[in-house]
Amino acid sequence: MHERERHRIILSAVQERPILTVQDIVELTDASEATIRRDISALALQNRLKKVRGGAEALHPPQIGVLAARSFRADETVNSAQKRAIAREAVKLCHDGEAIAINGGTTTFPMVHFLAQLRLKVMTNSFPIAEHLIKHSKCTVMLPAGAVYREQNIILSPFDSDGTGHFYARRFFMGARGVSPLGVMESDSLIIQSEQRLMRQADELVVLVDSSKFKTRSSLILCPLERVSTIITDDGIDERDRRMVEAAGIELIVASTDRKEDIQQSPTVA
Repeated sequence: MHERERHRIILSAVQERPILTVQDIVELTDASEATIRRDISALALQNRLKKVRGGAEALHPPQIGVLAARSFRADETVNSAQKRAIAREAVKLCHDGEAIAINGGTTTFPMVHFLAQLRLKVMTNSFPIAEHLIKHSKCTVMLPAGAVYREQNIILSPFDSDGTGHFYARRFFMGARGVSPLGVMESDSLIIQSEQRLMRQADELVVLVDSSKFKTRSSLILCPLERVSTIITDDGIDERDRRMVEAAGIELIVASTDRKEDIQQSPTVA
């Protein structure tokens, strides 16, 4: 890769993270550490970025505390009956003594209502999930390190050393902004970084999405469909989307929303 191309990649990447490490850039460019350190020094002399210990920082770092993702409150009441039915099916995959991971979101949150009778080790970046399980279950709860994003009620870190690398999960239960033939989609790069770290620590990836998410698109792809083990959705899924999931070799679980308790109750934050 030519120097000009490496510099373009470095300047683009440094705008997406508060700090870009030398190792991050090595992985992006396949260049040696010595080459990357020279690139950082050259760009710093040109006043195009800041040279910091172990890496580089943007001259005008992205604002911390603001995500492209919608707030928890904004999404909480959307398709709540479907989300509760999906959560019930998700918990049927959990067994006493297992370790699982659950990402923050309004589709995964209702799982807490069905986890109360289980003893699990749960890694989650969600404050509402952690709070509810601590108060109303016998599960062991672990949280990653990072910054608090109040609107989304989640903890996120731009760094790999957030603690999740020491956790093993039988399954990772995850919501998503959308699902398409291209893969599972999300709306924010920081959320993607966090979820990809958890994905690396889990045997199986279980995606929880209501049927409307098959029509929703985002500009960022978290992972290809082939990485997903199971998709749980509601009975509003149409035949075309059902065929797409099955063609990718993914187990499809369709939750019924006919039950009265799913219609009358919606998840609330404890």
